[in-house]
Parts: sequence; structure tokens; C-alpha cells
Amino acid sequence: MTDTELVSHDQLDAVIMRLQLGTDASELHGSLCGYLAGGGSLRGTSVLAALHLDAEVETPEATDVAVLRQLARQSETELADPELGFEPLLPEDDRPLVERAEALVEWCRGFLGGFGLAGAPAHAKLSDEAQEILRDLGTIAGSAFDFQNEEEDEDALIEVQEFVRVGALLLHTECTAGSDPASGTLH
Repeated sequence: MTDTELVSHDQLDAVIMRLQLGTDASELHGSLCGYLAGGGSLRGTSVLAALHLDAEVETPEATDVAVLRQLARQSETELADPELGFEPLLPEDDRPLVERAEALVEWCRGFLGGFGLAGAPAHAKLSDEAQEILRDLGTIAGSAFDFQNEEEDEDALIEVQEFVRVGALLLHTECTAGSDPASGTLH
């Protein structure tokens, strides 16, 4: 895997299955992004150690370790991107709507857990807007969707996904403002 290759949802899911992590790709990515957005650092530790995940496999394959390292670099870079290029890692758009909606719920659950693991002092100083975003992410994480009209439901999912994307960026900006010179101001 090259440094410029992006880790896909399916690729991460395959690594998770081989390592028997007991989570899914969206939740793992959400956890990692929440941890980073909350001010957590991966310097000197692995993704699995930072997120308190134990692989059932004694010695992971080098390619699986490389995918997790690339995912960490990818997530750090995207969250700090001044062009706001971050996207939650979710199943492709050609997958069923139900699968994508459930993955977004799992991503939010993971994000909240990872954000809490970061335990940064910045959490106590979050703006009212950031605190509201955390509450809204909690609401999404506890949601079950009822699908009625596929076109309207697709539009609604896109709106919620965009809210989650921008919310994660805002939380990252607030929690890392003093510690990450690469992060810009989010407008």
C-alpha cells in the first residue's frame, strides 16, 4: 500500500475480519476520527492500542498493520485539511440505503467513543455549538431509521452525513486549535 492510496471501507472491513476485532469498518473509522478530533495522538502508539481494541490474531499480517497505519495517516490528514476534504468512511453509494444508514449510525457511535477516549482538557472548553454537535451525534448514534420514500430517504441520509462530516471537522478544530499548527480555522 502506498502513502497516497486511500483505505476503502471494504478494505478496512477485510482487515477487521482477519484480525477478528469485533467491530465494523465504519465504527472503527468513527472511533479513530473521534479520538483524533478529541485531541488524541497516535504518536508512539498503534491505532488498536489507542482505541483499546484487541485483535484475536496473535501476530497480525504486515499488510494489515500497514492498512491501519495508512488509515491513521489518512484520517489525520483529512481532519486537518484546510479544504475540508474529510469524509466519514462509509459503504459506497451503490450499496443499499439501509446498509449505508446503519453504517452512519455505527460511525457516530464509534466517533463518540473515540472522542471520549481522547480525554483532552479541551473537552471542558467546548463551545455551545460543539456541545450541541456532540448531543446531536449521540441522537444519531441511538437512531433507528424507518424508510418510506427512497428518494426522500436518500436525500435525508445525504443531509445527515454532511452534518456529521462538518460536525467532526468543527470538533477537531476546537479540540486541536492550540496543539496542531496544521489545522486551520473552520468557517
